[in-house]
Amino acid sequence: MKRSRINAIMAEADAMIRSHGFTLPPFAYWTPEEFAARAPEARHVIDARCGWDITDYGAGRYDEMGLFLFTLRNGLLSDLTAGRGMCYAEKLLISKQDQLSPMHTHVIKAEDIINRGGATLVVELYGSDDAGRFAEDRGGRVWCDGIAVDYAPGQKLKLAPGESVTLRPGDWHAFWGEGGDVLIGEVSTVNDDETDNVFREPIGRFSQIEEDEPPTHLLVSDYRARFS
Repeated sequence: MKRSRINAIMAEADAMIRSHGFTLPPFAYWTPEEFAARAPEARHVIDARCGWDITDYGAGRYDEMGLFLFTLRNGLLSDLTAGRGMCYAEKLLISKQDQLSPMHTHVIKAEDIINRGGATLVVELYGSDDAGRFAEDRGGRVWCDGIAVDYAPGQKLKLAPGESVTLRPGDWHAFWGEGGDVLIGEVSTVNDDETDNVFREPIGRFSQIEEDEPPTHLLVSDYRARFS
């Protein structure tokens, strides 16, 4: 993806988030220079990979297959392993109309996916085989706003604003906006996007960036090169 496109998506996403009554935290608006100057005090933000995240899954077709994310807060895997401390994470996502977030599951993370506003969020579901692999012929059980729902393989849940689904490891899922763009909330156990996303197809989680202009704000994928 071109950095200019990423900068434009950030501005569009911020406007949509604000239109639904949410405001991102102050560090979201730091310039790269401000981030570098404040890196020592922002060490947790860096280590926990909080911040802007925009991906086309390496396919170069963001409008067809992509996702906007902003990690608001996140614990560390060491907390989760210890079973105490900051064992949770929270994100805001935007799924544009008919923009696919492709079929995947998580090994560790359980998550609530919440339609925070906008159009309908479609979540397509499949179960796992005994080894945890994608199973085209298996369904499973999820919880929608705390109510148990058994799903058949390939079943599509349609979540209106305010509705949610709880997904556990082994629940394979893809999602997209139907009838318009959707602001999504994600509340989960500690999030590790570098190792805990298992895709059905061999695709990348992060985008390759073409630096055609300076970044407005840093992506979480920029942190390693700048702050390691």
